[in-house]
Amino acid sequence: MSMKHRIVVAGCGGMSNTWLDYAIQRENAEVVGLVDIYEETAKAQAAKRGLQVPTFTDLAAALAETQANLVFDVTIPASHKGIVTTAMRAGCNVLGEKPMAESYADAEEIVAASKETGRSYAVMQNRRYMKQIRSYRDLLQSGAIGTVGSLHAEFFLGPHFGGFRDLMDNPLIVDMAIHTFDQARFLTGADPVSVYCHEYNPPGSWYKGNASAICIFEMSDGSVFSYNGSWCAEGLNTSWESSWRATGSEGSAIWDGFAMPYGECVDRTQPEAFTLAKKRVEGKLEWNGREGHFGCFDEMFAALEENRPAETDCRDNIKSVAMVFGAVESAKSGQKIKL
Repeated sequence: MSMKHRIVVAGCGGMSNTWLDYAIQRENAEVVGLVDIYEETAKAQAAKRGLQVPTFTDLAAALAETQANLVFDVTIPASHKGIVTTAMRAGCNVLGEKPMAESYADAEEIVAASKETGRSYAVMQNRRYMKQIRSYRDLLQSGAIGTVGSLHAEFFLGPHFGGFRDLMDNPLIVDMAIHTFDQARFLTGADPVSVYCHEYNPPGSWYKGNASAICIFEMSDGSVFSYNGSWCAEGLNTSWESSWRATGSEGSAIWDGFAMPYGECVDRTQPEAFTLAKKRVEGKLEWNGREGHFGCFDEMFAALEENRPAETDCRDNIKSVAMVFGAVESAKSGQKIKL
């Protein structure tokens, strides 16, 4: 790890301690400045963590003074485009919280800036980094259940956040479904082609906007991904990782978001019958990386040091963003939307 990462953190007010914890623990990284629109918030964060670093209210000024080469963007989604493009045009790479942008148009501008400057922007998609989802992906791509024709995710939770989510127009799709949509791309290795979405707000919902949705995505490999979710479902809740079922030409595989995945495939050693005999296949535990945020951070930094795009680089992650805003557009229009 010869590269020295000089990090400015933007958005101290809403920052998860995970971001600073990682930067402080990494041997070849150094936090050199904190930025927040309320400088007292940045000063308080520095004092809390024992960081002897300057604080700023303006990112451009921070980058000029600190000679940083990496920015952590943990601001609100509406600020992502401004923070990321400012950082890249100042010669910095960026690691940022999801979603990569507040709109698809902003995401396109960010990708254009990345291409223009040659700087990278990787997005925190921590739900790719779990031993169970890695095992599930390997099981689906091993051929054990044949060619996967459909993937289905169910997401039913009832969190009472309060605050801005309760007032959003599309709280489930815009604030949460980016995780599940990105997981679907990760599991299938395919990209979205089209989407049809029906949003609704069921009785008992405490959200102003639509907190439930059913989406059908056509994927680039010819498969179909369906999403059935609600953020105002009380009782019998799924995992935050969703509950998954894949159907293939030779069998099916499931993952409940908690335990290890498994499947059943046709046992071709048995005679033909009205219902073909099946045999169980188990997901293998082969993921050796760290999980969650730290696993995603490890990949992001490895990509910087190996001079390659990260798994969640903006040029790839924009395809997950397209699923989100395509679903919103479809729900508004009542039409299938090409992506």
